[in-house]
Amino acid sequence: MHGSALYSLPLRIQNVAKLTTPFSRLKSFLQKYPVVRHLLILVATICVILIIVFLWLNMYTNHGQKLPMVNFVDKHLADAIEEANDHSFHLIVTDSVFMVGRPGGIIIDQNPKYNAEVKEGRKVYVTVTKYDPDKVKVSELPLLYGNDFSQKSVELKHRGILSRIRGKKYDAGDPNHILEVYYKDQLIIDQDIIKGEVRINKGDELEFVVSDREGGEITIPELICYSLSEAEFVLEQHNLALGEVSAKGAIRDSAAAYIIDQLPAYDGITKIPMHSKINITVISGKPAKCN
Repeated sequence: MHGSALYSLPLRIQNVAKLTTPFSRLKSFLQKYPVVRHLLILVATICVILIIVFLWLNMYTNHGQKLPMVNFVDKHLADAIEEANDHSFHLIVTDSVFMVGRPGGIIIDQNPKYNAEVKEGRKVYVTVTKYDPDKVKVSELPLLYGNDFSQKSVELKHRGILSRIRGKKYDAGDPNHILEVYYKDQLIIDQDIIKGEVRINKGDELEFVVSDREGGEITIPELICYSLSEAEFVLEQHNLALGEVSAKGAIRDSAAAYIIDQLPAYDGITKIPMHSKINITVISGKPAKCN
């Protein structure tokens, strides 16, 4: 009997140990005090809710964070779309414009602008260049026959059409007035003809025969207040050339150089032989008198 008692002693100790584990004591305590149990459940529920709220706020904040806008100008649309997707932006083409000398599909403007702070997922509205040129009917052009070439060439340039004098004819009227207009060597306008249905591509060139009382001479054009690039264009249209360019002060950007003097001077009357050179003096920035 003593042996049997000794043999069962470890088992009793194990049973006592099971009854006295921390979990068992906690369970007994909570069963004994249900108010505490409910309070602990409430605290645990609040903690879980707070964790969920903090995680959601963190995700919301990251989702709405501001990013610097990428520069898409001068990039091809296909490449820009790929880059926009990498930055979580969405490109939307709102307009297309044909530009002489530029290939189609190139972005020339965007909104929002480069470096603006925007949220991810922002829509970016862009303007791209057209692949095919716009066309203008001859009937839609300003009245050309009998009008001053210098004035009409400027109007045509604003419409994206270039002009060049291909020849001169004697005429008793005012000199440098349009007598004939050619497009791709086809006569489209003269005293008796207006081929109004002919379509002209923007960026193409019209050739003019203008009036002259004497062969090989042209009235000196006025260049003062023109930019250097504008003056070169006017001289080319008059079959004249740019001579010496004198600078008054420092000229850092030739694109911002404006003419303040020319030689020979413009008086609206004096003529010089075609292909003559006109000397100019330029300054940096547009003179106040030219505004």
